[in-house]
Amino acid sequence: MSEQPQPKTIGILKTPDDPRVCLLPKEVKRLTGELKLNILFEPGLGSSLEIEDEEYVLAGASCQSRELIFKNADTIVSINHTFSEVEMKGGCCFIGIFNPLFHDSKLAIYQNKGATVYSLDLLPRTTLAQSMDVLSSMASLAGYKAVIKAAETYNGVFPMFTTAAGTLTPVKVLVLGAGVAGLQAIATARRLGAIVEAFDVRKSAGEEVRSLGATFIEVEGYTESSNAGGYAVAQSEEYQKKQKDLIHNHILSTNIVISTANIPGKKAPLLIETRSVAAMQSGSVIIDLAAEQGGNCELSKNKETVYFKGVTVIGNSSLSAEIPAAASKLLSNNYFAFLKYKQHAEEPENDPLLAACRVLNDGQWSHPHFTRQLQPA
Repeated sequence: MSEQPQPKTIGILKTPDDPRVCLLPKEVKRLTGELKLNILFEPGLGSSLEIEDEEYVLAGASCQSRELIFKNADTIVSINHTFSEVEMKGGCCFIGIFNPLFHDSKLAIYQNKGATVYSLDLLPRTTLAQSMDVLSSMASLAGYKAVIKAAETYNGVFPMFTTAAGTLTPVKVLVLGAGVAGLQAIATARRLGAIVEAFDVRKSAGEEVRSLGATFIEVEGYTESSNAGGYAVAQSEEYQKKQKDLIHNHILSTNIVISTANIPGKKAPLLIETRSVAAMQSGSVIIDLAAEQGGNCELSKNKETVYFKGVTVIGNSSLSAEIPAAASKLLSNNYFAFLKYKQHAEEPENDPLLAACRVLNDGQWSHPHFTRQLQPA
């Protein structure tokens, strides 16, 4: 009688300073039940959401120390964690959200240990990958939270108020970048009663912006690429100057700016110059969701709030972490969908979705972005 293969073991780790949880008990139960996987989890995995360890145990998982997880797990999942030399075990597979195109230096330790790394933020935005699309899930929540945070910070009200004492005019919001985060910001601001304008280099975004009741502003002379997967691409210097001038003119009458424009693997485009911030009305607010990659505002500092001539500039690319229960629910579905897809893939090495987000394979660069850089000129 042939020996049955041992089930794969998945280890789930907490991410320091991040209250989000990548797999909740509901999806862990599906991993142990449907996919027949062994699940190990770090003590206190769901403590930020007041989820007791017992709930994971009832879902079929085993509570283990970090050391034992690294010793026994074939695959380790987390949201975004840089592992130390002491912790790490060679030959393991890591799944997370690492933004490797911008933070490639963080992958050196994985490479040195011969690890395989999947970064879910590199998944292509195709119909097949929708259920695993962590970027869209988190961007949608970030766009929503950006407006709520702006409303809390701004010293006025969003909708028109008519009272016996007079009328308060609605707030004017400018959204820069009409991707997933930008569109959610537009929809949320409109629901709160704001007048909304939106800018995006992609002309194709105009229809979606208008469908949400916002005014679309654009600059002539933009460049689009069919190979960009729906993302914005870098523009010419002449175009960049024209767009800064246009944004400056619109900012003069704007109370709140939600900035979301990013280019994968590159520094975020500078859209809001210091002169524009200085020209805004006192009490205005800028929320810069591109701060991690340099920011769209010249004054932005990642994970910091800057005050400049009466204007508040909040730089935060992880606003979804401020609503961890909602974020964890979406992430847990994304991670489960990916693990299920990976397990059922007939040829993992050649599968287009897996290959698109596999950065390292046994310590060797496997993603096209990195393999192209290694080729001799």
